[in-house]
Amino acid sequence: MSLITNIAAYRFVAMDELKARRALLVEKCRVWGLKGTILLSTEGINLFVAGGADEIGYLLGELRAIPGLEDLNPKVSTSAHQPFNRMLVRIKKEIIAFGVEGIRPEKNTSRKITARTLKQWLDEGRPVTLLDTRNDYEVKLGTFRGAKVLGLDHFREFPEAVRQLPSEMKKESIVMFCTGGIRCEKAGPYMEREGFLDVFQLDGGILKYFEECGGTHYDGECFVFDQRVGVDPALRETQSAQCYGCLAPLTETDQEDERYVAGKTCPYCFTTSAQKMAETIQLRQEQIRRVTTPLPGSIPYDNRKPVIVPIEWNGATLLDFLSGILKHVLRSEWEMRCQEGQLLNAKGEPVEVGHRVEAGARYFVLQSGIVEPDVDSGIRIVYEDEAILVLNKPAPLPVHPSGRFNRNTLQFILHQVYHPQKPRAAHRLDANTSGLIVYTRTRHFAGILQPQFERGDVQKIYLAKVVGHPAWDHQICDAAISEEAGEIGMREIDPEAGLSARTEFEVLARHDDGTALLRARLLTGRTNQIRLHLWHLGFPVSGDPVYREGRNADATQTLRVDDPPMGLHAWKLSFVHPVTGKRMHFEADPGKMGYGSPLGQMSN
Repeated sequence: MSLITNIAAYRFVAMDELKARRALLVEKCRVWGLKGTILLSTEGINLFVAGGADEIGYLLGELRAIPGLEDLNPKVSTSAHQPFNRMLVRIKKEIIAFGVEGIRPEKNTSRKITARTLKQWLDEGRPVTLLDTRNDYEVKLGTFRGAKVLGLDHFREFPEAVRQLPSEMKKESIVMFCTGGIRCEKAGPYMEREGFLDVFQLDGGILKYFEECGGTHYDGECFVFDQRVGVDPALRETQSAQCYGCLAPLTETDQEDERYVAGKTCPYCFTTSAQKMAETIQLRQEQIRRVTTPLPGSIPYDNRKPVIVPIEWNGATLLDFLSGILKHVLRSEWEMRCQEGQLLNAKGEPVEVGHRVEAGARYFVLQSGIVEPDVDSGIRIVYEDEAILVLNKPAPLPVHPSGRFNRNTLQFILHQVYHPQKPRAAHRLDANTSGLIVYTRTRHFAGILQPQFERGDVQKIYLAKVVGHPAWDHQICDAAISEEAGEIGMREIDPEAGLSARTEFEVLARHDDGTALLRARLLTGRTNQIRLHLWHLGFPVSGDPVYREGRNADATQTLRVDDPPMGLHAWKLSFVHPVTGKRMHFEADPGKMGYGSPLGQMSN
């Protein structure tokens, strides 16, 4: 059996005529029987392609005819079988998704260090920090001994991870690395822009190091993005596999685990038993208690709020730029903040008001001694497995950082409890709304579960305590809702240009205090939909600080802990589990609303 030739290459270079180049490459690769992926962008090319040795040579000839790719030199390996299922040629905004403006590897990259030089440094014990820029699931198979791992789900998280690094690292010698080097082409310049003074990137990445230096100073194997999964320091395909369910890379030991079922589950996504889940939840609840005692935002801290310069403000003075994009702050206040050294560049140095800004540059507004308002930290875990979390969220508690809240948020708390994982919310829940919210444990599971919410396949039922007694027992409101919030943070009913919205209401009880308890079923998922529809019908949610009569711009959107609670609770939730494919049903106690319901009931 003849061996398959595998090539991997990238080049940052200005490219044009992308549609014509794509059409030509699609046809040529079809004729040559090649499979893999080629990404084309105005910033360059990135490719992983496999096929016959002669046919790979034809492709390289075609690519080297493109201006800027004349000396394209790919990494070459062989395999016993074709590692790709099909041939894709795509046009992308970036050949490696990063999402930061102003980083242009075709014009500027950090200094490169060869594999042999790095090995020499490590042999000599030279003080150097090895920084792994790859995602967590890649690191699982192996990395350089003693390397610093950032806990990334996606390379787009790299900028935020860098901002969390200790400031003393900015003076250290840093060698960053990834699989083949492409991520470091953007990571290096970004770190230099953030004030890191001595940054190198491993030329050719781990694969080049394996080729020239073998496995010295490296533990394990290297994850690769094809059906081989992993290669050893001799660049031979290993026995590692990848889980069909959660896409986690699996070592030979993982595959021997009784929870591994080929094509179904692995130790990392196997649904745990009820007893194991109860033990896990008990442990998590104790971790939440430790993280929130005291509340993380109650301890004074300094915060650097980033501000990135859009292209339309290129060349403007810092004062004009800040006054133009943050209009709620007076120009005189920006001047005062500059004078007090509260406006910093990427290196952490104070900036004068007359400084000219460049598009894509990052500046920071220094906020000292911040203490956030208290929140309700009584988070209850209803369900947890390796794929998802279902929580009964208390109120008031913001889900995401915004405004006055950064650390006193559900996101910050969960990131501390589940570190290095970063659970992500599959849907929205207002700070003042209590009840069920679903999180996914990884980006892969998010990609499976979130579309269910977008398609309306998830059943969401709320309890609403309203002011007044509706004359009707059942009602459907389909008033369209404005896409954007107004100046005081309120969305409006907008019959002409609003987004379609539909909510079904049922009166469950009318009480002597002039309130009523309603069951609300969301048929669409617009922001503030239930609250706005009930206000439109003349029965505002009890305690709602926004959708009520007399609300003004000075009103606080997030209630204080000692305020009467807002009477809206995410009561029941039903969706299809992203691994098992079974529909799951959850119910959460409304707690402060005073209407009893079994806490955390769940059935499959």
